[in-house]
Amino acid sequence: MIVIVGLGNPDLCYRETRHNAGFRMIDVLAERNRIDVSLRKHRALIGKGVICGEKVILAKPQTYMNLSGESVRELTDYYKISPEELIVAYDDISLAPGQLRIREKGSAGGHNGMKNIIACLGTDVFPRIKIGIGEKPPRMDLADYVLGRFTEEERPVMEESFLRAAQAAETILSDGTAAAMNLFNRKPEKSI
Repeated sequence: MIVIVGLGNPDLCYRETRHNAGFRMIDVLAERNRIDVSLRKHRALIGKGVICGEKVILAKPQTYMNLSGESVRELTDYYKISPEELIVAYDDISLAPGQLRIREKGSAGGHNGMKNIIACLGTDVFPRIKIGIGEKPPRMDLADYVLGRFTEEERPVMEESFLRAAQAAETILSDGTAAAMNLFNRKPEKSI
């Protein structure tokens, strides 16, 4: 079994914000694979299904971003999965809007949700899908930026990136993380 977690914030006011890129990827992945992600369990909305022949749990933690690790830890403990059987998707300000970066492990890179997951799991060795949301403008507060919405110009690029992120998750399941890195770790063809 593989647990695929998308990071975000649960309230409706955060629904279309940059920080909810992980939730959006889970939505697209769920739709592509006909998985209902509405069961409240482990402080998350979860859905169970099969993707690329693998049993999966898709999860959107409802703990708010900075406490995401608490939900992820409950999921990994309950389903007795190792960190290598976990995939986490989240927003990354160091990547251009729409750019993806797949990694097998690594630091939190300043992302508070990832910091909490690493702290709760006691390891940074698990696959992740970083979804670029672009750098914050100069003199703008980081929280205001990540909790802001995408511009009209950014929206089509981001919708395409959520689809590509879902495809990257499917590739990890079918062919492994290295194959996904080879396919998806390049700049998007469209730029804004």
